[in-house]
Amino acid sequence: MILLVVIASVLIAAITVFQYREQSQDYHRNRLERKEEQIIQSINYAIRETTYEPTTKNLKYIFSNEIYKIADVQNVNFSIYDLEGELIKSSKPSFEQDSISHCLDPIIINSLRESISKRFVEKKSAAGDNYQTSYNYITDPKFKPIGILHLPYYEDNSFNNMELREFLVRLGGVYVVMLVIAIVIAYFISKYITRSLQTISDKLRKMNLTQRNEKIHVEDSSIEIGKLVASYNSMIDELEASAAKLARSEREQAWREMAKQVAHEIKNPLTPMRLSVQSFERKFDPDDPNIQQKVNEFSKSLVQQIDIMTNIASAFSNFADMPAQQKETLNVVDVTKLALDIFNEPYIHFIADTEEAIAKLDRTQLIRVVTNLVKNAIQAVPEVSNPRILVTVATENDMVKICVADNGIGIADEVKEKIFEPKFTTKSSGMGLGLGMVKNIVENYNGEIAFTSKEGHGTVFTVKFPKE
Repeated sequence: MILLVVIASVLIAAITVFQYREQSQDYHRNRLERKEEQIIQSINYAIRETTYEPTTKNLKYIFSNEIYKIADVQNVNFSIYDLEGELIKSSKPSFEQDSISHCLDPIIINSLRESISKRFVEKKSAAGDNYQTSYNYITDPKFKPIGILHLPYYEDNSFNNMELREFLVRLGGVYVVMLVIAIVIAYFISKYITRSLQTISDKLRKMNLTQRNEKIHVEDSSIEIGKLVASYNSMIDELEASAAKLARSEREQAWREMAKQVAHEIKNPLTPMRLSVQSFERKFDPDDPNIQQKVNEFSKSLVQQIDIMTNIASAFSNFADMPAQQKETLNVVDVTKLALDIFNEPYIHFIADTEEAIAKLDRTQLIRVVTNLVKNAIQAVPEVSNPRILVTVATENDMVKICVADNGIGIADEVKEKIFEPKFTTKSSGMGLGLGMVKNIVENYNGEIAFTSKEGHGTVFTVKFPKE
């Protein structure tokens, strides 16, 4: 709309200027023709009423005084030339005679002779002004040419230019008002049109596959926007159905894998338990003097296998049923030191760049994160001649960072992508639930966990928690 108003104003202004120029040219042409006709009529009247014979040589006598009367009546100066272009008489005063050509250009005379209308108009410009000069034959009563009438006409466009300026100023004022109105209307129309699109854009930006997405309800929308909204709402319904199916499928798959893992881990201690019972049953002799010692060894073996099964059950229980988070204001430095107190290994070292690193976390879960990372580090350094584990706490902008670094065997490149999977482990013992549980705890607090590792040189785990 704004562009149309601007284009229209420019076009109308250009057409107006063009029209004024055309009208001005028509006005001056018609005015010159009228002046010519009036002067020629006066000249013809003077020739008819004179006592002199109407010939070229008598023109200076016929119009010796009459030329001034005609010029005064018509309010215009003119000159009379003979047929060869020599000046005969001019109505201009004597002190202006120097501005009058005493001899016409041969081109003018030839053009006049060749003209069908026996009239020739010459257009010139001087000092920024335009003027026209017309040439006509003066004839006797028998229409025989006896002289040439030279009529100069100066175009005065000051009045037309003033009118044009006034009109353009008024037209500009009108279009400024129209432009302001167009801007206001365009603003409200664009707000009305884009309101629905903005609503759709906001909903698309907030759309999350992990949560329920709201549908869009737009009132008084256009047909196109209505179709777009309907398509979006239909997509939301299909997305929710697909997400539900996917979540159900993932849960079922996860529980299948978990059940397989639980069954596998439970079978491991059951096999030696069965072999021990069968062996004890086959070798049992009540009269054996060492029967008490054998019963004790048998019982000890069974208790060990039962403890292993209990640990398995406890590990899966902790992973599957995380305790509710209790946010409390903690000094991460103190809690990390407390978590390291349960380890007796001399090669575990602790460094903090500050005495206080305050964050809102669950004390138990923070201890669980630290202890699991340190346990993994301890299990990575048994084959190293000079084992070293370094635990650091630092603040980084609005985050608290905990690093656990070791100089152990490192993590192979081919298994780095699986390191946080719940059932993945590179150790001969254990169920691979520790790092999965740590990652779960960290992400529940909107934190970050990452690691860098080089095989044969060691691993660094980095955990970041937001302070608030």
